[in-house]
Amino acid sequence: MLEIVYPQGVLVAGVDEVGRGPLVGDVVTAAVILDPACPIPGLNDSKVLSDKKRQLLAPLIREHALAWAIGRCSPSEIDELNILQATMLAMSRAVAALSVQPGFVFIDGNRCPVLPMPSEAVVKGDSRVAEISAASILAKVARDQEMIALDARYPEYGFAQHKGYPTKAHFAALAEHGVLAEYRRSFKPVATQLALNGGVLRS
Repeated sequence: MLEIVYPQGVLVAGVDEVGRGPLVGDVVTAAVILDPACPIPGLNDSKVLSDKKRQLLAPLIREHALAWAIGRCSPSEIDELNILQATMLAMSRAVAALSVQPGFVFIDGNRCPVLPMPSEAVVKGDSRVAEISAASILAKVARDQEMIALDARYPEYGFAQHKGYPTKAHFAALAEHGVLAEYRRSFKPVATQLALNGGVLRS
């Protein structure tokens, strides 16, 4: 956690997203305010942590953070707004849902959503700011659990393995089984498959 200047005297939240790239499901964000009196060892970018480590850290974050919240935008909102604007909206929803409102927010990435308090975008913030690391873990765990639940309903798509991302196996399943209502229809591979299917969703 280097080169980050924390504002003094205010509560600081970190915000991150998971799920901009997948073809299916919500884009999920999390906002976290950590308790300085209760540090959580092992926080890092969720992408470099094992699933086992994320599963261990997520309940610790939820238990020991001063506040945390999940925000999201649905596939239909993504299709209406575009994925960037939907991500910004999901981030603002996560901050608004915090039980304690922060005085300052660090956002992972290179731009900030519209918020009622000052904020700063931090490139690679999920490995540089502890609050963003915590948010990345909660968002990743939440979205992965949703993909596992979707896999239980439609095991032939392999959602538990690829988590909705555009892999070769996912493309093959999409071509074979069709487009579910949970897909993002504005994403090109989905739009192409939907056109081949005559615009008909799988029931």
